[in-house]
Amino acid sequence: MTPPKTPQTMKPATAAKKLGVYLPATPQEFQESLVSREELNTLQSDPPEWLSELRRNGPHPRPTVAARLGVSIAGLARGGVTEALTTEQINELREEEPDWLVRERAVQAQVREEEERIAERDAKIAAKADKAERAERSGRN
Repeated sequence: MTPPKTPQTMKPATAAKKLGVYLPATPQEFQESLVSREELNTLQSDPPEWLSELRRNGPHPRPTVAARLGVSIAGLARGGVTEALTTEQINELREEEPDWLVRERAVQAQVREEEERIAERDAKIAAKADKAERAERSGRN
């Protein structure tokens, strides 16, 4: 007989990351307790008001800030943004468009172009390999 399964739990930091929120801004009870997979699923499907408010107005974790500004996390650091920002602060940066933000967006655009170029190249290589493999198989039969 197998022992009953214990529910899978995660640290609050992991749960906050999966929820896309800044852990220090969450309620104290969330920060101090383990979160089960079931609780996480409930938070995702039916978020309480505090979670909806955090997602809407922040403060937001760096990955969210970077995504909303269209830059990388490293670009945020190069721009001097090391703290979590609110939606209002993010919108202010968008409106002001400081030099570092314009520069980092250009860098991000170049990175995306390069990633697309590499993906296309790899797809062509894979297609050639697949074609060669099919030709080899049909030659054996």
